[in-house]
Amino acid sequence: MRTAQQILAEANVIAVVGASRDPFKPAHAVPLQMLRHGWRIIPVNPYVDEVFGVKTVPTLADLAEPVDLVDVFRPSREAAEVVRQAVAIGAPAVWLQSGIFSAEARKIAEEAGIDYVEDSCLAVERARGNLTKNT
Repeated sequence: MRTAQQILAEANVIAVVGASRDPFKPAHAVPLQMLRHGWRIIPVNPYVDEVFGVKTVPTLADLAEPVDLVDVFRPSREAAEVVRQAVAIGAPAVWLQSGIFSAEARKIAEEAGIDYVEDSCLAVERARGNLTKNT
């Protein structure tokens, strides 16, 4: 299994489940920071048309292209279902943001053989590794 740093360094396209339009929420600020550092972000939110100027898709199943990472901003109780959906679309990695834990989600990811990170912030790991996709 890859480390959090390896997952980020090797990812280019990140689907963000639960991306928010509210600029005061981490579910907006974190993916926006990743976008500004060169990752391609696809917001996944069935209730809004766009987040930070990027068109949303309602569910992971609605993605029109493969993604390198599924980042999750949903309550822990929803994590297992999101991981099931990530496995179903063939995502190679799932990342549960800070404060999100799920033994069931971890088990689903492990059984599917995909990389799994929980209770960790993409933006913090990006900064820690000084990672960027900008050229």
